[in-house]
Amino acid sequence: MAADGGPTGSVPGCVADPTTLCAKVYGLTGVDWLAVNAEALIGKPARILLVVVVAAVVRLLLHRAIRRLTDRTATGSMPTILRPWRNRVRAADPDGVETIAQRRTQRAEAIGSVLRSIASFVVMGIAVVMVLGELGVNLAPIIASAGVVGVALGFGAQNLVKDFIAGIGIILEDQYGVGDVVDLGEASGTVEAVGLRITRVRDVNGVVWYARNGEILRVGNKSQGYAQVVIDMPVAHDTDLDRCRTVMQEVADAMYAEEPWSQVLLAEPESLGAEQITAEGVTMRLQVRSTNADQWRVARELRMRLKERFAVEGIRTPPPLLGATSATAAGLR
Repeated sequence: MAADGGPTGSVPGCVADPTTLCAKVYGLTGVDWLAVNAEALIGKPARILLVVVVAAVVRLLLHRAIRRLTDRTATGSMPTILRPWRNRVRAADPDGVETIAQRRTQRAEAIGSVLRSIASFVVMGIAVVMVLGELGVNLAPIIASAGVVGVALGFGAQNLVKDFIAGIGIILEDQYGVGDVVDLGEASGTVEAVGLRITRVRDVNGVVWYARNGEILRVGNKSQGYAQVVIDMPVAHDTDLDRCRTVMQEVADAMYAEEPWSQVLLAEPESLGAEQITAEGVTMRLQVRSTNADQWRVARELRMRLKERFAVEGIRTPPPLLGATSATAAGLR
C-alpha cells in the first residue's frame, strides 16, 4: 500500500483526459480516491459557492442602486415652474413645505423597501433554482408546478396584481399623498391613507371612500404646487362691465397688499372681465394664485369683500327669472 492510503500504482481512468477536474486533482495531490470523487467533493461545492457569492453580490449591487435612486428622489429639487414662488411659499407655510419634504422622504423609503424586496426575491429565487440544479434535483416538475400555480394566481388574482402595480406607480410618481385634496372621479375629498392596494378618501360630508388603485383612471390633485383661485361673480345685464372689472381688480389688489394675505397670495391678482353672458346675467371672473392650504380661505375672503364692495358701488346681481319665480311660488303653494 502507498503512504497515502491508495494502492501503489493505481491510476484513475479519468486521468487520461488532462482537461478534467479529476486529472487536475490527481496531478496536484496524487490521491486516487480524491481524484475520482473530485466532482462531488470539490466541483459541485465550488459551483454552489460561486452561485451564492454571485447572487449575494448582485443583490448588494441592486440594493445599492435602488438606495441611490430613492435617496435622489427623497432629496429632489422643486420643479422649475414652481421656483419663482418657492420663497413666498416657504414664508407663508413653512410647516407645509416641511410636510412635503417629509412625505417625499417617506414615499421614497416605502418604494425603496418594495423594490429591494422584489430584487431580493428574484435574485435569491434564481440562486436557489441553480443550486438545486447543481445538487442533481430534477427541476422540470418544480418549474412545471410553478408555472401552473403562476397561471392560476394570474387569473385568480389579476385584479389584486393590477391594484398593487398601480399603487406602486401612484407612490413612485407622487400623484397624491396623505392630506391632499383630490378628485378621483367617483370620489373626491381629502386623502387619509395611500396603500399599495387601496386609497382611502374622506369627502366633505365625512363619508369615507375606499378606491382600488387599479380602478383609478385619472386623478385631479388640488394640493400640489400652487392653487389657482377662480372667483365668478354674476352681475346684471345693465352693469358697466369696465367699471365692474376695475372694482374687482381694486378689491383683489388691496387684499394682495394686505397682511397676512400678502404671504399666501403667490402672484398679483388678475381681473379677466366677462367670462359668460347668459339670459340671467353676465359672469365676471377674477383669478389669483395662492398656496394650497389657503386656497379656500382666500376664495371665501375674496367673495365676501367683492360682495360688500358691489353693494357700495351699486353693482346689482342678476334678478331672478320670471319662470323660476313662478315655479318657486307654485312649489310653495
